[in-house]
Amino acid sequence: MRYLFFTNTPAHVHLYRNAVAELRDRGHEVLLLARDYGCTRDLLDYYDLPHVIYGELATSKLSLARQLPTHYVNIVREAREYDPDRIFGVGAYAAHAGAVTGASVVLITDSANTHLDHAISRPFADAYLTPHTFGKDLGEKHHAFNGFKECAYLHPEVYDPDADIRDELGVGPDETYAIVRLNAFGSHHDVGEDGFTPEKREHLVEELSERATVFVSDEGGDMDFASVPAEPFDLHPARIHDALAEASLLVADTQTMVTEAALLGTPAVRSNSFVGEDDMGNFHELEREGLVYNLEAFGAVLDTATTLLEREGVAREWERRREAFLADKVNLTDLVVDVATDPTMIQSLPTERTHSQLPREASALK
Repeated sequence: MRYLFFTNTPAHVHLYRNAVAELRDRGHEVLLLARDYGCTRDLLDYYDLPHVIYGELATSKLSLARQLPTHYVNIVREAREYDPDRIFGVGAYAAHAGAVTGASVVLITDSANTHLDHAISRPFADAYLTPHTFGKDLGEKHHAFNGFKECAYLHPEVYDPDADIRDELGVGPDETYAIVRLNAFGSHHDVGEDGFTPEKREHLVEELSERATVFVSDEGGDMDFASVPAEPFDLHPARIHDALAEASLLVADTQTMVTEAALLGTPAVRSNSFVGEDDMGNFHELEREGLVYNLEAFGAVLDTATTLLEREGVAREWERRREAFLADKVNLTDLVVDVATDPTMIQSLPTERTHSQLPREASALK
């Protein structure tokens, strides 16, 4: 079989990399069509994944619309030349590649609010796979799995943290450190959204640095480290999950790393314009399980983050919550491989989803 995977962001590389490796081990041909966005290219090279870059994307809200025609021209050419039997992706690029090649298309998505992408992808997708918390019905092709897309690479069956990361970061065995993740808001689903302002970023780092060593992962590259008591996270981006697993806290105005922190048992505080009643179902569920905090007010972010760093026993408490939460969650890599090699098995997956809604008062520190 010939498989084509789309990796438009670094998160997509992680989503599919283990499945790609397994399919190659089984003797199948695999190619990834990738967008040079953020550290996507670095991750593809690090994991030695066979790929072709179909275009690049700067971390700005206007860059996608400007570069979209070139992306599609390159995708159509490469997809037709490769002639895959089955395509995996997240949205429109993969769906439309299936339309021009005749290959079957499986899309894995967890963003219920990307309405335009769903509208232009759905006619060409053979199946949608979403987390059980996905808050939208995508029709008869829509199937749910018990877990999140991050379970493809952070499920306990596929991931073992490397504590040597502390030596690489230059922190001691018992040294408390926090990670601040800042979003560039350059993807299509980020248009019109925002996170911490430059002033709030500096204030946040200053408050955290009084209680922990602070590392900043700045997607947009805007942080002036000469003016803040923090260090850039400058290890290879493939090492971020090991760093996150050892951290005492994550504070972020981004999405994916917050879910990753929860699956690693690291307390996470999230704040951006997505937070609210219409937020993604996974964040409602993770907050209900006491693994993350979704906060709109910046004052609440500061109070919660500093309390988590000061309170005794937080690491043990979060590890217990993590183990309980993951006890019945699927190894998504196994599921992707099963669907890839036996497309009929997707019909055994449930079509009902849990529309998680979390009362706002549940955001109080537990």
